[in-house]
Amino acid sequence: MINPARLHSDLSRLGRETDMFLATVSSLSDEELAAPSLCEGWTRAHVIAHVASSGRALVGLIDWATSGEERQLYASPEARSQAIAALAALPREELLAEVRDSAAAFADEAQRLTGELVAPEVKVGGWELPATSIVALRIAEVAVHHHDLDTAWTIEEADPDSLLNAIEAVVRAMRAKGAPGLTLVTEERDEWVIGDGGLRVESDREGLLKWLARGDAEDVEAAGPVPVLPAW
Repeated sequence: MINPARLHSDLSRLGRETDMFLATVSSLSDEELAAPSLCEGWTRAHVIAHVASSGRALVGLIDWATSGEERQLYASPEARSQAIAALAALPREELLAEVRDSAAAFADEAQRLTGELVAPEVKVGGWELPATSIVALRIAEVAVHHHDLDTAWTIEEADPDSLLNAIEAVVRAMRAKGAPGLTLVTEERDEWVIGDGGLRVESDREGLLKWLARGDAEDVEAAGPVPVLPAW
């Protein structure tokens, strides 16, 4: 189980990140929703649809953690793509309602994580995630995808601990996907090792996250050429 005080803290930060995300989303016109995002091949509407869809899908991980019965986020990659496309095609107000309802439903269901956790670990995309980090993963998704909307909001506005959640989520995925050996160091004195840790890469949390999640190496310093990383 998650300590109730920790869960309250995690959900409080998730609420803050979600409120900022929803404020940005609500400000977008139909034309702005149809504009490209930082996710290749996706419009802003697709990004918002993904946040809505994944909020409901992640409830399945809570079910897995509390029941011990394995659940998949989506039945298949095709089912995931179809769900996102269907939501992205909704009229603006319906899409906004979906993302709001999804966020509220996840926050409500997350309260169950203070009970007994039958499965201490669950799997996301083939990589293992501690059940106690399900809320942190949701925080990571909201913060990174807010950045993906490519609006006036910047990743620097996210809570520092939310950035930490996001980097840790991406690092877990990079390890599972066989990313090149890296030692990642932030100005805040965080450090992660991937593989043999061969290449040292430094930045602040914001710069490191932008590179790890979206390949933007503008703000990182490395001892050699930075590699192309697996998609997150």
